[in-house]
Order: sequence, then structure tokens, then C-alpha cells
Amino acid sequence: MDVVEVGGAERGAGLIGRLVAVWEASVRATHRFLSEGEIARLKGYVPQALAAVPRLFVAVDGAGAPVAFMGIDGEALEMLFVAPEWRGKGIGTRLVRLATGEQGVARVTVNEQNPQALGFYERLDFRVERRTPLDGQGKPYPLLHLRLPPGARV
Repeated sequence: MDVVEVGGAERGAGLIGRLVAVWEASVRATHRFLSEGEIARLKGYVPQALAAVPRLFVAVDGAGAPVAFMGIDGEALEMLFVAPEWRGKGIGTRLVRLATGEQGVARVTVNEQNPQALGFYERLDFRVERRTPLDGQGKPYPLLHLRLPPGARV
């Protein structure tokens, strides 16, 4: 398993398409509160988000196929998605350790209705700092804003 940073110029349509597929499979496995219509609506935003995130890291398997990715903006982990067949194998933890240890990440936001994500980050010492009743697009999906306490080591 390799993790590579992908610069803006390297984020071509082929890679973006493969990452969108990872995103969709991950969302279907973990975001059970979303309807098919909401998944389709959100999927339309994913290519733009992947192109715009300042730092994009992709985990690839031995054949070079993406199996997980994360996006970082400053001290915020903006996105972390792992293909369902790779969940529970340590790749999410490895990516978060890279983010917090080498990239200065200290914040992440998760959907309140995704208890698996909340538990994952809490096991890595992130703590809920605040809650907002709507997501960033004004939809009724409450968000939990988590922060890594100063001095915590993931």
C-alpha cells in the first residue's frame, strides 16, 4: 500500500473518476441516512471538491488502483474516504496519522448520523468541539466539529 500526494496538475479526469467511485462506495457503506437522491446530488459536487482541495493524498493498492483518499486544507481534514473492502485494515488510521503528524491537521467535521466516523476519530483522540444543526449546504444533516487536543498523538 502506497500513499501519494497528487498535485493539481495530476488530477486528471481518469483519476478523479476513480476517486469519485471510491467516494460513492464509501458513502453507500457509511452514510445510510442519505437517500439515493441525496447521494446523486452530492456526487455532482465531488469532482469539483477533489480538484479544489489544496492537498490531496491517495492510497493505492499494489496494482496502483486508488483504495482511499484524503483532502487537507490547512489544519482541517476536509475529506477521508476508504473503499468498503479496505475498511478495518488500517488505511484510514494511516492516512489520519499522516495528516496529523506530518501535515498539521487538528480539525475534522463529521455527520452526526455517521456514528462509525465519530467513533473512528474519537479512538484517534479527536474530541467534539461543537455541533451545528445543518450541513455546509444548509441541509438538515447535523455536523460535529472535532478537534485534536494540543499535544495529542494519533
